[in-house]
Amino acid sequence: MLIADRTANQRALPLGEHLVQAGLVTREDLDRGLARQKSTGERIGEALVAMGALRSAALAPYLERATGFPFLDVAEEEPDPVLVATVPENIAVGRFALPMRECDGHVLVAMADPLDIATIDDLKVRLRKPIRPCLSLRPDLQEAIRRAYDARLRARSVLEEMGKGNQVVTDAAAENLTEHLNDAPTVRLVNSIMAGAFANEASDVHLEPRPDGVHVRYRIDGLLYDQMSIPVGHLASTVSRLKIMAGLDIAEKRRPQDGRFSAREESGREFDVRLSVVPTVHGQKACLRLLAQTDAVPSLTDLGLLPEQRALFERMLRRPHGLILVTGPTGSGKSTSLYAGLEYVQEPTLNINTIEDPVEYALPWANQVQVNPKIGLTFASGLRALLRQDPDIILIGEIRDRETAEIAIQAAMTGHLVLSTLHTNDAGSALVRLQHMGIEPYLVSSAVIGVVGQRLLRRLCLHCREPYTPTRELANAVGLPVVGDRLPELSRGQGCRRCGGRGMRGRTAAFEVMPITDRVRELVLRGASGSELAAQATEEQRLSMREAAVQKVLDHVTTPEEVLRVFAQGE
Repeated sequence: MLIADRTANQRALPLGEHLVQAGLVTREDLDRGLARQKSTGERIGEALVAMGALRSAALAPYLERATGFPFLDVAEEEPDPVLVATVPENIAVGRFALPMRECDGHVLVAMADPLDIATIDDLKVRLRKPIRPCLSLRPDLQEAIRRAYDARLRARSVLEEMGKGNQVVTDAAAENLTEHLNDAPTVRLVNSIMAGAFANEASDVHLEPRPDGVHVRYRIDGLLYDQMSIPVGHLASTVSRLKIMAGLDIAEKRRPQDGRFSAREESGREFDVRLSVVPTVHGQKACLRLLAQTDAVPSLTDLGLLPEQRALFERMLRRPHGLILVTGPTGSGKSTSLYAGLEYVQEPTLNINTIEDPVEYALPWANQVQVNPKIGLTFASGLRALLRQDPDIILIGEIRDRETAEIAIQAAMTGHLVLSTLHTNDAGSALVRLQHMGIEPYLVSSAVIGVVGQRLLRRLCLHCREPYTPTRELANAVGLPVVGDRLPELSRGQGCRRCGGRGMRGRTAAFEVMPITDRVRELVLRGASGSELAAQATEEQRLSMREAAVQKVLDHVTTPEEVLRVFAQGE
């Protein structure tokens, strides 16, 4: 009886507690997973796997015991294409269900929710066979569905259809064929390109005309990868279709054009898409920047700050007034860091206002303004208006000119906490950049309370990384600690289905956090250069971005080759 009672009590424990008792995760990992679960809505097991604290294979027996359903690791096996063909993609995507294979007269169906009776009944009718629902992790299932319904295959079939119908639209004729450009094949080709980008979590899509065809490339985790090729004859109709979506002039082909539109992924996630078209010698090149609209604001824990850096950043954010700058090149995650900072300081007693271009996260506790230069709503004019709204905290998407910089400095010096971004290569250069904009050194030293610099690094795939020992030459090139003949043990990616064989998946940031100390203020007033300010930060024992990146190599988060790719030698 006592044994039975003990077993019943163990079953009553939450899954996270089971994993802690089994020694599979630490209490700290569980707390982080629960915090992530609140912001993303993931199940605790999914959150722990996504964080890299746990592998799917280790989680499987606990999920089976807790739910009573068999677990299918869809990342480790391919579904039967015959079964997949019987289920429309929108059903698989919308209901998170994928038929995998037959077993003992039943079709094993991987599902995020094996208790979804409506989906099970629907699949029984479509497959015409008994169904055995199995449990799979939602992120792995999304990736498996993406692979099963590869957008490149859909694009290839559309191109074949267009070829059979001889649907080739020349530049000369495109402006007269607006109705034709809304025909199904052209629309489906563009939709398949966009769907592939969404599924691969690409940040940009490039349509590049070359002599041998139009190369379609996706930027994934900061690098461009070839995805498909389109015949040159379909370039005009494809680009014109994108122009129609963005409200641009399809007859104009000699000048660059910029526009934007909204798009929705089949799972329901919405994106803001910025379209840029420029004329090249082989035709019009199109580039699309994809910005996901999301309500899940990252926390400071999620950013990748090292513990001592996070403590410094939190100390800055707790200041009642002053200017905090986040710096780095385009696409380095500056806005994400600002949002995480706002999430840390927000509370009901504060009036938080933002002016952005575009608004990337919808914040229910902030008043957000979208820049619109066409009607004269710029960063400067919008910021001036926000200062009349009795703000406590103001987020400025970017300081681009002297006028915006002057208003931000004034706001920081009159009792407001101001957060903004600036395009510089490191933290020290941000203070010099403000002076180059025309801000007096005494204003810079008085208003700025801290600068955060950052760069993005690709992360090792959590599912296929393996330990190895680097060569001495590589260790010395990166700056890894070498004691005598003993080299540190690192990790590298083998390549698997989850990461597309690249061994890397997702990105993390390497930071440098520079609070404005009295000595730094003296250097700013003296007109010191960015290198002198960086040297002072080193003297104060602040980690540089490169040193932070090396620490991530030692922590098995990224690779030494990635550090060498992102940071110049000696940087």
